[in-house]
Amino acid sequence: MLDSGFSARETALRFERHDRSPDKLSAILITHEHGDHCRGVASCARRFGVPVWMTAGTFSALKGQFDADADIRLINPHERFAIGDIEVHPFPVPHDAREPCQFVFTDGDTRFGFLTDIGSITSHVVEMLSECDALVLECNHDARMLRDGPYTPSLKARIAGEHGHLENGVAARLLSQIASPRLRYVAAAHLSETNNTPALARAALAKAMDCEPEWIDVAEQDEGLAFYNVSQVWV
Repeated sequence: MLDSGFSARETALRFERHDRSPDKLSAILITHEHGDHCRGVASCARRFGVPVWMTAGTFSALKGQFDADADIRLINPHERFAIGDIEVHPFPVPHDAREPCQFVFTDGDTRFGFLTDIGSITSHVVEMLSECDALVLECNHDARMLRDGPYTPSLKARIAGEHGHLENGVAARLLSQIASPRLRYVAAAHLSETNNTPALARAALAKAMDCEPEWIDVAEQDEGLAFYNVSQVWV
């Protein structure tokens, strides 16, 4: 499971909603220490009995939440590692956290990339996400909606800054750089309820992919995404 922003109880309910069981979890990976990504990690690790993987910087911010016997696995964001049959490729990203990273997962045949909570695109990010078969990509905000919205000037500056979050157009430019014939599933994620809409995110990514907006999936705030076998099922 990648990130754990919900309590163990809510996480179990969300698994059940999709006819899955958290008892089959083998690990939790944490991208960074912000609450919406790790608020429930200690309770989930305890209840489901699984190890937690994160960078040393992230652990330094979270270590007070864990029991003394918690199984914590520290990772280098520049070094790949394996969890069972899945090879995990972490990579560092510019975001206002202690040592944030995002991930690419592969079984040797299929590559799944995940990128949220990043303020600007680096050449290393482009390199890591190239040749993916499936991608979940942050489309946090629409620039106009953020500019004209109710947030304070300081919060607007943080979100739009180089260590903040991806705007729809920037996400689309990244997608245009990494899109290849292999890329057959794209989902927009981490949408702001205040500063974005699914229609705007879809339109931006669809333009980059030269496809119909309906082809782009969107992770909704309440429902998330459906479960997909990315090596077999394509939207």
